[in-house]
Amino acid sequence: MLEYVDRKGSDCYKWDSECAEGCLPLWVADMDFKAAQPICDAIQRRLDHGVFGYSIVPQANYDAVASWFERRHGWKGINNTNLLYTTAVVPAISAIFAALELRMNKQLRVLTFTPAYNCFFSCIENMGCELVASPLVLVNNRFEVNWEDVEAKAKHADVFLLCNPHNPTGRVWSREELERLADIMRREHLFVLSDEIHCEFAFPGHPYTPFASIVRNDTDFCVCTSASKAFNIAGLLCANIFVPNKELFAQINHALEIHEVNGLNPFGLVAQVAAYNESEEWLEELNEYVYGNYCYLRDFLDAHLPMLQLHETEGTYLAWVNIAALGISAEQFCKDLAIHAHVLFNPSEMYGGEKYVRINLATSREVLSQALLRLKDYLKA
Repeated sequence: MLEYVDRKGSDCYKWDSECAEGCLPLWVADMDFKAAQPICDAIQRRLDHGVFGYSIVPQANYDAVASWFERRHGWKGINNTNLLYTTAVVPAISAIFAALELRMNKQLRVLTFTPAYNCFFSCIENMGCELVASPLVLVNNRFEVNWEDVEAKAKHADVFLLCNPHNPTGRVWSREELERLADIMRREHLFVLSDEIHCEFAFPGHPYTPFASIVRNDTDFCVCTSASKAFNIAGLLCANIFVPNKELFAQINHALEIHEVNGLNPFGLVAQVAAYNESEEWLEELNEYVYGNYCYLRDFLDAHLPMLQLHETEGTYLAWVNIAALGISAEQFCKDLAIHAHVLFNPSEMYGGEKYVRINLATSREVLSQALLRLKDYLKA
């Protein structure tokens, strides 16, 4: 059912960017697998209609999202009175910042864990907010929260921007961690904005917990989700914002209108319904394959490149590998690797970190194997 597709020549950013020419790209966070057949069929039916004008969001979309998160993750209560639609999670974050800034009547101070998804930094900067960084700490080969640091910095922030599960470290936050985090944010009166776009990628033994399922009230948080990451349909531009507070719902909706990111294309809408209603089996196969790629990477590094340290990964399809033993910056290493081995990784500097590379595992085992052999040959030369 899972089908690898050669994407070269399809104008995709990952394979066809100028810097990717001749390279094996394990960098940009999308996948090299064809979307599930029910999604393709739904798009074809919509295509056959032949008219692609402005679209409304039908009730089927709200029902599909609500059903998916309730049956798969135990998150109840999603409906058309608390779910907003937008083009993608990143513009959603920017619009939410804009709404919160008007609501609080101040320049926002945004606390987040670092390293962080690079677009978190651009959203914070572009919206004129102040970054308050709380670095994660490495404990027994696993990234953990520095709770003392979070508590101290929460006193000087207005919003906590959470990535659950976490990109780029691959942590899947436990219920206990999220409850502790929610307690701190409530005590210090911080609003929590949770980006949960990677929620469908959780490795065995590390279940995803929706932040909404542990919050005690509806006034101080919202959650961004999308089928785009899990079902490889990011180009169709469809994402959701769960906002349980009615007043804030209206304010964020207004911000989406101001930023002009509230109009969706018809293909994104039908794709989301097909993803959530008909494509769960495909997703299960995908998760098994991605986990197999993670194990392959782990075993390969242990056997051939023990100087590179793969920290424990609990979810996402992104591996976070420590290259400190090479004695070179990640940025320079990635440049050299692209030139001499024709392999593309992401350097940690873009995520606010040092001495790490991020590796995209959502590709065929063959591509991953070829890239790792090139990496080995380059480092052994």
